[in-house]
Amino acid sequence: MYQALYRKWRPQTFDDVVGQEHITETLKRQVASGRLSHAYLFTGTRGTGKTTCAKVLARAVNCESPREGSPCNQCPACRGIENGSILDVLELDAASNNGVDQVRALRDEAVYTPAAVRMRVYIVDEVHMLSTAAFNALLKILEEPPPHLLFILATTELHKVPATIKSRCQQFAFKRIAPMQIAQRLGYVAEQEEIGLTAGGAALLARLADGGMRDALSLLDQCAGGEAVVDEQAILDTLGLAGNVETAALMGQLAARDTGAALETLGRLYANGKDVGAVLGELTSLARDLLLRKTAPQGGAALMAGGYDEATLRRLGEQLSSQRLLQMLGQLQSTAAGLARSADRRTDGELCLIRLSDEGLDGSFAGLSARIARLEERLAQGGPQPPAPRGTEPVGTGRPAAPAKGRAEPAPSAPDDRPPWEEEGPPLPDEPPPEERDYDFGEPSPEPPGRPAGPVLREQPVPASPAPLAEGERPAPSAQSSSDRAFWPTFAAGLRGKVPPTVLPYLNNPAKVTGVRRNGQLTLWVDSEFTRSMLNKPAVVEKLAQAASAAFGEPVRVSVVTGTPPPPQTEQSPAPAEEKDPLDDLLSFGGQFDNITIQ
Repeated sequence: MYQALYRKWRPQTFDDVVGQEHITETLKRQVASGRLSHAYLFTGTRGTGKTTCAKVLARAVNCESPREGSPCNQCPACRGIENGSILDVLELDAASNNGVDQVRALRDEAVYTPAAVRMRVYIVDEVHMLSTAAFNALLKILEEPPPHLLFILATTELHKVPATIKSRCQQFAFKRIAPMQIAQRLGYVAEQEEIGLTAGGAALLARLADGGMRDALSLLDQCAGGEAVVDEQAILDTLGLAGNVETAALMGQLAARDTGAALETLGRLYANGKDVGAVLGELTSLARDLLLRKTAPQGGAALMAGGYDEATLRRLGEQLSSQRLLQMLGQLQSTAAGLARSADRRTDGELCLIRLSDEGLDGSFAGLSARIARLEERLAQGGPQPPAPRGTEPVGTGRPAAPAKGRAEPAPSAPDDRPPWEEEGPPLPDEPPPEERDYDFGEPSPEPPGRPAGPVLREQPVPASPAPLAEGERPAPSAQSSSDRAFWPTFAAGLRGKVPPTVLPYLNNPAKVTGVRRNGQLTLWVDSEFTRSMLNKPAVVEKLAQAASAAFGEPVRVSVVTGTPPPPQTEQSPAPAEEKDPLDDLLSFGGQFDNITIQ
């Protein structure tokens, strides 16, 4: 009868256990020196060697001729324990024997001396499944067992084991096995079984095993049936997984925001029998590798899954920012978690791809961060600029008037005090254009027919242009703009890279923050206490003060106030009336009487 590979190739000695040297070396020294504990607690994820080490330890403590702490597997004791003919070594499943009656029966028979070997060994697998009463019944004999008794407890959920049990045991934590070590073991087993396993196939199986040797051997057993060569493509076809090439192509379509192509790829994979959860899982693994490569380029290489070549990772990494990768990972994980309860897995997968293609459809904080990062990237590349301040765009257009190259904008002209009838207007129907007018100031020419008599229109004087500024020189702010809020939108748009990025959305939102500069003081008027709490931080205020001082050429203090800003103050605003001193009235009143003296 055929025997599964994970059972046939179960390690028989401590040296055969892969990836747990920190545990096997300690157990070998204890067995060789005879300094054994009466109770052990093995913890770790599935398939990492907990039950295997428990069986090897049970044979080692009863072996007639141990070899450096490992069993010889040749003596009658080792062979009897291996084939189950010696009843002094008993393996229990706490999932099916979790009642207090079973534990009481075990406790009653544990006091008897062993019949065939030196020590009676109880291996209790999945010990966290015992009930509270069963744990309480086990406490006394676990604390003070007879000298011939040894307990080995194994569990995958340590947090469910009571502290009273853990304090009575020596605890060993089994770690996940590295993919390289799993691949080497698979290559050895495939060679012994005459299975044509390629190096790429072994690496893929090791990555899919997620640190468990038993899972890796089971996958190899599944893929080796009827296949002459077990390579990556054969594994993907057998397990119904999307290949790395398809996953990388799908990630590229998501990076390019090509929703239609991404949905077509998912539909093709689904029609070919690929599982939606497997597709999302591979996308999650690829997004994780890209994020590790982007955030930890030096030390993150050892943490990556290793299923993609450097050229593919570099190409995808250039298209995706860290913020968007975080948004994609969050969306993929939330969707994968809900697939088990989903009524239509394909629809959930398609909705996930639609949200990944357009981060604007993701209303989470990660989606907002990804959209902000995209806007910052477009601004850095010379994309659409923020709107100009109010009052700087010409009438009838939506674009600000661009000044001539190398010339500063002219200062605003003084207000015209002429009556309305002397202001220049459009030419009358029979009047020649302005460039063809006759400006002879000798004898007046007769009025053209049809033109009403009236005062002659005056030409507006052209204001003199200021001297051109040197390259890189900034025009000094005028008195009007320095005391008003018109400078704020342009000033806030230039704060990128000077203040923390978390406060930029608030500073660039005119509905939330308005800046007013008066007398060396920059006051930020905010709409709510929440916005004030975000901006009124020492680090933010200090950065704003530095940027304002550099922009205006003088020291500027910054304060954050909740409320509505006051109306703009200009040169034409009337100066506040000087308060009259009451003492002047008293002196004027006293001057009418000669006999009154003011001291």
